[in-house]
Amino acid sequence: MILLMYMSKLRVGVLRGGPSDEYDVSLKTGANILKHLALKYRVYDIYVDKKGVWHHEGLPISPDMLFKRVDVVVNALHGFYGEDGKVQNILDYHKVPYTGSQALSSSIGMNKKLSKGIFKDSGIKTPMHLSLNAHDINDQKIREIFKSFPHPSIVKPVSSGSSVGVSVVYTIEELRQALLGALNFCDEIILEEFINGKEASCGVIDDFRGQKTYALMPIEVKKPTSSRFFDYGSKYSSGLQGICPSNFTNQEKRTIQDFAVRAHEALGLRHYSRSDFIVSPRRGIYILETNTLPELTEESLLSKSLGAVGCSIPDFFDHVIALALDGK
Repeated sequence: MILLMYMSKLRVGVLRGGPSDEYDVSLKTGANILKHLALKYRVYDIYVDKKGVWHHEGLPISPDMLFKRVDVVVNALHGFYGEDGKVQNILDYHKVPYTGSQALSSSIGMNKKLSKGIFKDSGIKTPMHLSLNAHDINDQKIREIFKSFPHPSIVKPVSSGSSVGVSVVYTIEELRQALLGALNFCDEIILEEFINGKEASCGVIDDFRGQKTYALMPIEVKKPTSSRFFDYGSKYSSGLQGICPSNFTNQEKRTIQDFAVRAHEALGLRHYSRSDFIVSPRRGIYILETNTLPELTEESLLSKSLGAVGCSIPDFFDHVIALALDGK
């Protein structure tokens, strides 16, 4: 009873929106979190507009004024600003407890080039890739890349989430257009080999059910048939299917869970994360990337994983809020 009274008085700010291309997804994640937390806590809807201005109750407000009103912040931002260490630095400066990974690990996790290097050093298989800067994008360089790199391939901005700016390319003209398009999102680009196989996703939670890093059940992800790959449109379309329990073999499930835990720990992440994989029938399991603040709507992949192990979204946030308040 005393614990419930304390929790009902706890002031929880939910940070959503933001200046990234994942603004709409963040609004949905935040709305879902607000709905669930309002049953137990005093919640504050903290809206960040596309220009980076913070608002509360419809009015602009400075972060330092807002932080005087809350005890802990649930970070429901995605992508640039919210997931790359920037907002974490603001929260750290004001000494406000918050959910999710801290500034440095968020920055590394958001950077596909850095995270791939860490995956490789940790013995986690990741697809062959090539890093390119803006000055590399010229006709001669594109011809050289197309001749020397295996295709089809995938072009990705180094720092983006939700497959924003990502393209699968088969021809030299598609490669040129994809590279130029990715430059709209980031000055550095990753060219990655395309590996055929089943898509998989696996979430992990810190200090959960007696384990330091607890792996949730892997999800088999089936994209809409109209999509070449698991792109931004397919991730948030009604045609996306997340199958949990998945149809992977027991060995495949164990490997996916092992890789998800190792990636989370190697990147120095905190509280929770979700890693995405490709399961090739010939080549095995490869990690694609780790999401430090995955989407958390009712139908999101992480929500499905939580439901499969009997953990509700309110119970999940009780847990990560407690971790944040304990400084873990």
